[in-house]
Amino acid sequence: MVKANLLCNIPADLAVELVQTIVASSNIRIERIVSKGHQSPSDFWYDQDQNEWVLLAKGEARLQFQNQTLHLTAGDYVNITAHQKHRVAWTTPDEETVWLAIFYG
Repeated sequence: MVKANLLCNIPADLAVELVQTIVASSNIRIERIVSKGHQSPSDFWYDQDQNEWVLLAKGEARLQFQNQTLHLTAGDYVNITAHQKHRVAWTTPDEETVWLAIFYG
């Protein structure tokens, strides 16, 4: 058994968003995502086959959906159903934004 911490071992250079799979099986995938000023391209929308439950553990972010934008702060979470189009509109540029994403169903 290996102990880990979601908020530790973050690389100093985050030129690209960091996505790490923590656990995966045939019906679930858990990822740690670390952003620092990253956002989706303006013409890009996620349209995923799985549901995604996402918790913002550190920092701030804005998730844009087709009809609303949610401002998330540490501790906020949202469940995104499969094929609900969304994008990351903004993440904190001066500190890491750490997400825990659980893909299921």
